[in-house]
Amino acid sequence: METLKRDRSARLFEEAKSLFPGGVNSPVRAFKSVEGPPLFMVSGQGSRIRDEDNNEFLDFCCSWGPLILGHNDPDVKKHIIETIEKGTSFGTPTRLGNIIGKLIVNNHRYLEKIRFVSSGTEAVMSAIRLARGYTGRDKIIKFEGCYHGHVDSLMVKAGSGLATFGVSTSAGIPASFAAETLVLPLNDLEGFHRLLKEQGENIAAVIIEPIPANNGLLIQDKNYMEWLRKLCDDYGILLIFDEVISGFRVGFEGAAGYYTIRPDIMTFGKIIGGGMPVGMYGGSAEIMSHISPDGPVYQAGTLSANPVTLAAGIATLTKLLQVDFYEDLEKKTQYLSKNVVEFCQHKNIPVRVQNIASIFWIAFSESRVQSADQISPESNEYFRKLHSKLLNKGIYLGPSAYEVGFISSAHSYDDLDKAVHAICSSLEEIFS
Repeated sequence: METLKRDRSARLFEEAKSLFPGGVNSPVRAFKSVEGPPLFMVSGQGSRIRDEDNNEFLDFCCSWGPLILGHNDPDVKKHIIETIEKGTSFGTPTRLGNIIGKLIVNNHRYLEKIRFVSSGTEAVMSAIRLARGYTGRDKIIKFEGCYHGHVDSLMVKAGSGLATFGVSTSAGIPASFAAETLVLPLNDLEGFHRLLKEQGENIAAVIIEPIPANNGLLIQDKNYMEWLRKLCDDYGILLIFDEVISGFRVGFEGAAGYYTIRPDIMTFGKIIGGGMPVGMYGGSAEIMSHISPDGPVYQAGTLSANPVTLAAGIATLTKLLQVDFYEDLEKKTQYLSKNVVEFCQHKNIPVRVQNIASIFWIAFSESRVQSADQISPESNEYFRKLHSKLLNKGIYLGPSAYEVGFISSAHSYDDLDKAVHAICSSLEEIFS
C-alpha cells in the first residue's frame, strides 16, 4: 500500500509553525499523538473531506462533532448564503434569534430560557459564574476524565487523594483559582456523597459531561446519574450538564433527555451552530433570571447570536426534528460498531467499540471502560499505528486515542462498509 502523500500539507505546516504556536490554532490539530504532519483540508462534501495533496477521506471526525448532517449540507449552505448577503453582524437582536430560540425551547423539556455565546468554553465559563451568583457559594466539583473547555477553574486534575482540591493542568492558572475546584473520579458515588457531607455547604455546582466524550467515551449508568441529581438536591447544589458534545447529538434533548434527568443548567455548542462557531447555556426561567440585564450575574458578547451562525443552526436543527432522524443515525453507528466488534472477537483482538447514538470510540480493551484510569496505557501506541494505517486507506479519525468518532446523516452504508473493512484489516495488521 502506498504511503499517504503529504508534501503540500507538510510545507504548509512548516510555514504555519512560523505563524502560530506549534503551527496550529488548537493543540490536538498538531498531530503530536499520531504519525506525520497534520493534514491541511481544502474541502468537504457529504461524508468526505479532501486535503491539499488531493487525498480524499471518509470523515469520522466531522469537525469534532458539529457536522451531524455532514459537510456542506445544501440547506445549511443556502441559509448561510441568504443571511450573509444581508450582512454578517449587527450587534443587535435579530428575528433569527427568536426563530432558533423557539425551535430549541419548544422542543426541549428542560430548557425554559437560553443565552447564546460564541463557544462551548464561553458557555461553561458563563454557567459556572451563574451557579456561583445564584447560590452565593464558591466551590465547584468536577470529575476526572471530563473536559469542560479551557476555563481556568476547570483546567484541573485530581491531586494525590481520592477527593482533593484541584491541581492545575496548565501554566498561567493561579493556584487560588484551581483551589476552588474539587475533583472526583467518575463512577464513585460513595466518594461523591462523602465529599458533600464534608463540604456540601460550600459547593455551588457539580459539573459533569453526562456522556463523557473527551477522554474516551465513558458512558455512565443511569442509576449513578440519578443519584448525582438527588444528592445535589439534598445539599442545595446546582447540577450542570456540559452537553457541548452530547447536546443535540444523542437526541434533540441530548443526555438530559436520554437519562430523563433535569439539570439546573446546561451548556451547549457544536451542532447548534451548524458548523459555525457557537455556544449556548440555559435552564429554568428562574435560574436564568439571574443573568444580566435581568439579574446581577454579568455576561456579554459582541458576536453572541451572530445571524450567520443562527441561520446555519436553524437549518440544522430543523432537520434534526424530522421523524426517525436520530433512530437512523443510531442504526448506522450500531452497524459499524457491531461489525468491528464481531471481527475482533473472532480474531481475538483486544478491542471494543463503545458507542451511544451517533458517537463511537475504539477502545483498546476487552472490558467496558467507564473512567479515565481504566484506559490502557498502551492505547496511545496502538492508536498511533491505527490512525496512520487508516489514513492510508482513506479513513479520517480525530488525531488522538482519546477522541471519539461521529456518524453523520451523510454517511451511507457503503461508507460504513468501507470503514469497517479498513478498521478491521488495520487492527489485524497491528495485532498479528
